[in-house]
Amino acid sequence: MRRFFILAFLVVAAPVAAQEPKLTVKHTKDVIYGRKFGTVLTMDVFAPVNGNGAAVIWCVSGGWFSSHAAINPAYPAPFLKRGYTVFAVVHGSQPKFTIPEILQDMHRATRYIRAHAKDYKVDPERIGITGGSAGGHLSLMQGLAGRMGDAGAKDPVDRLSSRVQAVACFYPPTDFLNYGKPGEDALGRGVLAGFKAPFMFSEYDKSTNSFVLITDEERFKDIGRKIAPINHVSKDDPPTLIMHGDADRLVPIQQAEILIAKLKEAGVPAELAVKKGAGHGWPNLLQDLERFADWFDRHLKKSDQE
Repeated sequence: MRRFFILAFLVVAAPVAAQEPKLTVKHTKDVIYGRKFGTVLTMDVFAPVNGNGAAVIWCVSGGWFSSHAAINPAYPAPFLKRGYTVFAVVHGSQPKFTIPEILQDMHRATRYIRAHAKDYKVDPERIGITGGSAGGHLSLMQGLAGRMGDAGAKDPVDRLSSRVQAVACFYPPTDFLNYGKPGEDALGRGVLAGFKAPFMFSEYDKSTNSFVLITDEERFKDIGRKIAPINHVSKDDPPTLIMHGDADRLVPIQQAEILIAKLKEAGVPAELAVKKGAGHGWPNLLQDLERFADWFDRHLKKSDQE
């Protein structure tokens, strides 16, 4: 189960033959967007000739595991055809890093893209985000919990906003404490018991100069609430599209249903596209990226680009 959860999205997204999209695209590998604990954080940039000026962030993540080797050129192809510049973000991966730490990487990546918008010829106020499974969760967190920058930050990148303007993702977890049904705990437990590492939250102890595991149940669950997209819904959230299989046993479709309902209640444009009979991923998933591209066209394109 653990191996399936990490690889499910990546496997179903694999093309029949691994080929670069037949487009005029500049593919820049391993762009450094940040550093932490002596390591670098990188992204690949796919920039089409005659781009439309908008950007799409792709969260390269499955089970909160991220690797440069998982950057499949077939995934960004539908967006590149429409003229979007795609930023394939590799985050600090589990089992080394937890979800709260991973979320910080995504904030940093978004701010980096915004800081270098002119270099990549994109509009810093027309940024979409996408991903599947854990990548869908990260996409929603960026969309619903993006932050304004810190005006007093030493690094000018950190002074910028990490908010995005549109979200389109596949089968994301949205509420770890009501997972499939009210009160069901999936914080590395229950259905997600095989994924303890991303939920092993810790805090820095100055007295020992070390990170200490958080074992207090209430504090643990409070962090669980903070990393759940459903607890960040507000009326100023970006338009959000979720595609989810109604036979998904790993991430129940209930996770998408409750979030979309709450977004609509807040007045946010939101849609749920249900894949009948589909589980956690399906063979023709790449074809459904065209619908995501349509969504970004609707919400990120300027009127004169229609």
